Amino acid sequence: MMNAIIVNECVDLNLPNVFTLDLNKNYPKDCLGCWSCWLATPGRCVHKDLDEFYPAYLKADKAIFFAKLNHDFVSGNMKTLFDRLICLFLPYITFLEDGRSGHLPRYDKYPDIEFYYDGAFDSEENKKNFEDYINFVFYQFYSKKIVIKPISQYYVEVQK
Repeated sequence: MMNAIIVNECVDLNLPNVFTLDLNKNYPKDCLGCWSCWLATPGRCVHKDLDEFYPAYLKADKAIFFAKLNHDFVSGNMKTLFDRLICLFLPYITFLEDGRSGHLPRYDKYPDIEFYYDGAFDSEENKKNFEDYINFVFYQFYSKKIVIKPISQYYVEVQK
């Protein structure tokens, strides 16, 4: 496996990787909105609970997420992690390629994303909304390649 990082909240796995953040055992603290990660300690959050995760994420070529669906959306713990990734970007706003706005990157490279979800959607519209959300989160986070699939597809691909 290439230089990968795992964010896991739903499967029991033992994959060779740089770092695994197990969201079943680690509960990132909520973002305070204090702006310290932008102004006082650029690139570093006042909470120290993800200090090992951030450099591993930035070093990784690929971040693989295994997420539980919760009412057709990511869990609160996963959403908190997304919120806390804001310190990896600059506070300045720019227009992205699609015309929407987003923060400027702080670093030269961010990992590609494989996002596997566990659970079924109540409707195709909810599935599309979920996929649009995940795509936009990581598009805003400057990931070049974003793949979103049900977790069953991961197991099929691993067996190949």
